[in-house]
Amino acid sequence: MPDPLARSPRLSLSNAGALSPRVGHWLDKLVAADLAAVRALTGAERSRLYRLCAIAISKLGNGWIYPILAASVFVEWGWIDGRRVVLLAAINAAVMHVMYPLIKKRFKRLRPFKVDPQLPSLMKTLDEHSFPSGHAMTLTGVLAPIVMIWPAALVSALVMGCCMAWSRIATGHHYPSDVAAGVALGVGVGYPLSANLAAFF
Repeated sequence: MPDPLARSPRLSLSNAGALSPRVGHWLDKLVAADLAAVRALTGAERSRLYRLCAIAISKLGNGWIYPILAASVFVEWGWIDGRRVVLLAAINAAVMHVMYPLIKKRFKRLRPFKVDPQLPSLMKTLDEHSFPSGHAMTLTGVLAPIVMIWPAALVSALVMGCCMAWSRIATGHHYPSDVAAGVALGVGVGYPLSANLAAFF
């Protein structure tokens, strides 16, 4: 069977001419490991329940999870105090939605199911490109002010983040490096933004 990596130059970061052969070699290995991880999580032998869970969690990340989080915040803090947290989370969500399409257009990384035709795509994609994961980036950005103001929510936030990361890979839409980059950007932008804006609310 031909290697799908050979057909997808945009997937391999080592094609940038400025990289040394040694760096390119290791990047190729990382890219191959990335695709292998997707194959492991999206195999055809997975049960129907497994696939349905991946689809359900991904669809929550399309937007449905955010009213649920807002309701949880209001239940915990009440309307007055909860509005501050929800406002910070909404600002982060807006910033992430501006950022990730620009980054995706810059990198133009093909989604796993487009690189390897044997990988299933369990649901329709919201956009064309893979890097970074907008779902992971937005959820992490939204959770940042919640955890910052309510540290007891950290464990719940980690569970939600891991479930979203798994679902994005299991649906064949993202590589592990996509979701890792999304989380890093969500924390790296969302936390300092919330910390600086918190004083104004």
